Formats: sequence, structure tokens, C-alpha cells
Amino acid sequence: MYPFTLTKPTGTTEALQAGGRGGRYIAGGTTLVDLMRETVERPGVLVDITALPLRDTALTKGGALRIGALVRMTEAAAHPLVRDLYPVISQALELSASAQLRNMATIGGNIMQRTRCTYFRDVTADCNKREPGSGCAALNGFNRGHAILGTSDQCVATHPSDLAVALAALEASVHLTAPDGSRRTIPFTDFLLQPGSTPDREQALQPGELITAVEIPAMPRPLKSGYLKVRDRQSYEFALTSAAVALHIRSGVIREAKVAAGGVGTVPWKLPAVEQALIGERPSDRLWSKAADHAADGAHPLTHNGFKVELLKRTVEQQLRTVGGTS
Repeated sequence: MYPFTLTKPTGTTEALQAGGRGGRYIAGGTTLVDLMRETVERPGVLVDITALPLRDTALTKGGALRIGALVRMTEAAAHPLVRDLYPVISQALELSASAQLRNMATIGGNIMQRTRCTYFRDVTADCNKREPGSGCAALNGFNRGHAILGTSDQCVATHPSDLAVALAALEASVHLTAPDGSRRTIPFTDFLLQPGSTPDREQALQPGELITAVEIPAMPRPLKSGYLKVRDRQSYEFALTSAAVALHIRSGVIREAKVAAGGVGTVPWKLPAVEQALIGERPSDRLWSKAADHAADGAHPLTHNGFKVELLKRTVEQQLRTVGGTS
């Protein structure tokens, strides 16, 4: 690990000033510290933001659910508002990492985490995400766990967050504050960036911006939701495929459908074709199968991960059936 300076501001203004001078924000540190140990990241200044007042989970006046950036994953998963209104979020959090990590990691840090691609974390391997212009070893290497959606000739790494899949499905937004105190809110699906020709730029953050909260918009009730994660083993493993589903069914007809997939995209992958196939229809096994056929639209499998195409369809179909039932 390279030398660095640690500063612990007591207020938001002080923290933003340090971030604006090039400091890296750190809270639980469950991702960043690992990357520093592996010398993938070498920040000169760390800004400990754990003292900031960003720990609330509450409903806004408009009925949206806002979760502070410093809420721990365990706390968010267990919060009554989260469990009652959006089980898909609780389930995604509880299927993430390990209990010890969930007790430390924050909501803001979770959506900022970087890929678990082995070539990214091996500083001797070519990786455009880590070192732009060096190449992508995964393209012709062992790529079983890599992406089939949203890839480019520069990068095929998947985004590792389970929570991010649920947030993408629910069309959440991210609240940001800049060093000058200005604030903005951006859709979650615009916050995380596909690699394109600049895989090293992973989030739509401006220099020094601080995540203050994520917000899930109010949705019609009744709403059923849930998260399914398919992986090689049940404990402490990242998804091969996953599906976040939320359905509003009234009078036996699907009025709204929110669906996204994980483990298969360079970012959490929203599935609009699946959603469109569901709206206005009545739940049935035939409908789930027909809609799930669109889950892998546009996929570009690599040498070792072609199995993800069919696995993704089956994962989405299973979770549609689990959430929506049949009639």
C-alpha cells in the first residue's frame, strides 16, 4: 500500500472542500481499502465522511423513499419502510457479500464499488478500466463471469452490485452535492456509465461531488417485488445472473412492470422489452415465458459465457413467476 493522508472532517462543508481538493471520500471502506492494498487505486488523500449526517431513511412529502448515503447495508435491509414498501431492495442487500461486510458497507459505497474482474484487480494484466489504452485481457482470456450486455471492444467487465440492480429496476435517482454547495439529482440509470471508449469513467460524477442519498419514487399499490440471484455457490459469491422485479397488478391485469438484470451487464441492465411485454396482460406461465424471451435482447456473448443468455432468460422468468404468480 502506498502512503496516503487521512482527514476526518466534522461537517459537510469541510468534507466537500477536502473532496474538491482531490480527496477521495471513504466510509465503510470495504471496497476502496481492498483496491489500495492491491495497488489498483493509489489515492493521496482520504476523506473520512462517517461523521456526516447522511444516515436517515424516510419518506418524502411526495411518498418517495429516500435512503441516506451513509446508511449501512444491514440497516437499510432491516428498515421497516424498506422491507414493507420494497422487499426487492431488502432481498438484494441481504444476498450481497457477507454479514460482516454488510455491517460496515454503506449504500453510497455500494453503488460506487468497482468491478470484481480478475484482470482489473491484477495490476500485471492489461485493463483499459485501470490503465486506459493498455487493452482488455478479458476479451481473449477466461471470461466466464463477464458481461454479455453493454460491452465494448474496450471493456467487458460486469458491475458487481446487487443493490444497484434493484435501484435500476425501480428507476431510482441519486442525490449529489458539489464542493461549491450546489446540488443535483440524476436518474440511477444515468449515474453508472457503460464503458464505451472510456471504461475508466464509471460514474457520472463531477470532481469532488458527494453522494448524499438515493431515492426511490413512489409507486402505485399494491406492489409486489423481489430479487433472485443465481451464483456458483450460496455464500459470498457474485451473481452469474440476477433479476429484480416489481409488479403492480390490479383487477388481475399488470398495470406497471419494473425489471432489471444483474451479473450480465457492464452496468445493472434495465429490461424495457420485458416490461413492455408484461403491461396490460394477465399473469400466466405463458406470459412469463414470453416476456422473459426478451431478457437477453442485444446480448454479445464471449468465448466462455454464452451460457448466460439462456440462464438470464430462465432467471427472469422464474422471478416473474415468483413475484407475479399465475392465474
